[in-house]
Amino acid sequence: MSTQPVKDLETFSNPVTRRDYQIHMEIPEFTCLCPKTGQPDFATLVLDYIPDKKCIELKSLKLYIWSYRDKGAFHEAVTNQILDDLIAVLKPRYIRLIARFYVRGGIFTNVTAEHRKKNWKAQSAFPLQEFDNNLSVRK
Repeated sequence: MSTQPVKDLETFSNPVTRRDYQIHMEIPEFTCLCPKTGQPDFATLVLDYIPDKKCIELKSLKLYIWSYRDKGAFHEAVTNQILDDLIAVLKPRYIRLIARFYVRGGIFTNVTAEHRKKNWKAQSAFPLQEFDNNLSVRK
């Protein structure tokens, strides 16, 4: 049985809805194609979110990310599309996606997009600004 890329994102119920907690993921093997040249673009995606009622299922996320491998997309567009798709299925309290594209023509590109659920405020003990300190990929 072979696994194929798919656009479907699966979720499961958040096991602890009573509190804010951070889910941090790093996806170091993201690829898409440059829409101008057709050459591959490589990036590490850094996903941080605070779930509400749903969490993302990891295998479906992996297959979803894989679906971009042969698609032409500008860095800004693909980052925001991925975030929009995650927002649509998760409806999280907070979510941020950082796409760190590797050097192309002497330029590194980082694209950051985020979303907060309407009327959601972080619990006072939850430091959103410290998300970056939790990276498991070392520079």
